[in-house]
Amino acid sequence: MNDRPKPIIIKRVRKKKHGDHHGGQWKVAYADFVTAMMAFFLLMWLLAMVSPEKRAQLSEYFNNFTLFKESGFSFSRGGYPMFSRSDSAKELAKGKISGAASSEKLKKRLKAAVETKLKSMENQVIIDIHEGGVRIQIVDNEGSLMFPLGSAQPTDKAKAILALVAENIKDVPGKITIEGHTDSLPFRGDQITNWELSTSRASAARRELESNGIEPSRIAKVIGYADQELLVKEAPKDPRNRRISIIVPVSKDNAVIGETASKAIPDPVPSVIGQIPPPKQLQK
Repeated sequence: MNDRPKPIIIKRVRKKKHGDHHGGQWKVAYADFVTAMMAFFLLMWLLAMVSPEKRAQLSEYFNNFTLFKESGFSFSRGGYPMFSRSDSAKELAKGKISGAASSEKLKKRLKAAVETKLKSMENQVIIDIHEGGVRIQIVDNEGSLMFPLGSAQPTDKAKAILALVAENIKDVPGKITIEGHTDSLPFRGDQITNWELSTSRASAARRELESNGIEPSRIAKVIGYADQELLVKEAPKDPRNRRISIIVPVSKDNAVIGETASKAIPDPVPSVIGQIPPPKQLQK
């Protein structure tokens, strides 16, 4: 019989703290959060130290930047408005450009002006949002033509509409595109076709806009489409396909709505303006 004493075994149990399950990961996440907040407040401080004019230029840069806008573009040439003050940046710095203005506001402004001053021709002016800007389409109607048949000389009615359009878009920065369109009836002439006619009418509209205060440098394109982009596709010979389209690009931060004009805009504006009237008579 073994009378030797049994060895005494001491078992040490280490108590784990609650934080041991997570290690130090929370410290890393907290450090990232503090760093991000520091960077945010530093950015806010820097922006507060920048003059309103510089902030306007910076805002314009980010709102309009695109890699594909110009080929061979270089920042070193100072080609972008952020590095050479543009007129719109100057106006924004002076508070003349409403940051809340938009294509929708310009659309309402134009519709209200047409309804007020050109009541008898309101169904010949279609105003809509097109590719981020505002498109004004001046269309033919029975007994109310924008151009005499086969002519590129605008009628008095067309001149009145173009003058009103010029008045309301001349303070909106941005390049303007003018398009001429015809219906699909072949032009009966020995020298020109609908291509030449649509282009000539677009150029005539350009001259009217310029004579009413639009700077020539703001005209980006004058294009004739003949009957390739019909307004009423199901009726190619519909007279409403004969029209002039004026497209004004509007950025959310660059639209100019003058105080006098904006106060005159009723809200809401009746939706009848700009609706396409039913066809009454097909004529070339």
